[in-house]
Amino acid sequence: MSTQKNVLREAGTVEENGLRLAEDKAEQVIDALNTDLAATYVLYHQLRKHHWNVEGPEYRDLHLFLGEAAEEAEEAADELAERVQALGGVPIAKMSNLEEHAPVEAEDDDIYDIRTSMSNDMEMYGDIIETVRDHIELAENLGDHASAEMLRQQLLELEEFAHTIEHFLGEDSLKNW
Repeated sequence: MSTQKNVLREAGTVEENGLRLAEDKAEQVIDALNTDLAATYVLYHQLRKHHWNVEGPEYRDLHLFLGEAAEEAEEAADELAERVQALGGVPIAKMSNLEEHAPVEAEDDDIYDIRTSMSNDMEMYGDIIETVRDHIELAENLGDHASAEMLRQQLLELEEFAHTIEHFLGEDSLKNW
């Protein structure tokens, strides 16, 4: 628990920002970005779980891929949090709040075969991709072209990782040996 006596910025509030985006518009973008931040952290933790637990003949390739995907998710989360802060908001950070705000749900703590794990990852990527597309449109409509551009770049990465998972899930791979 924090020993901070004075709260500097209260969670859920929006302050005036130096980017000159009106507070009412910034509030909507911040809410969307915090949703993306939460989803990205849920994705990150699920990818790490699979990175830790992958086994089998394709271990090395999958272990490296899942590690890279998790690192990319962590970088994306950092960008999202920093953009929320730049817009005058407070990025959500508490684990229970991240889970509550995420539009995706992580699998449980059990360990599954890698095909099931990767299928779960593919499902989560798809859900996040759909949400990010909606948030790009929202940011554009509110005149926040920089947030929309940042989300476009993240969308490209999300789609690339989803496409790679699609290849891993090809009919002739990830067989139970």
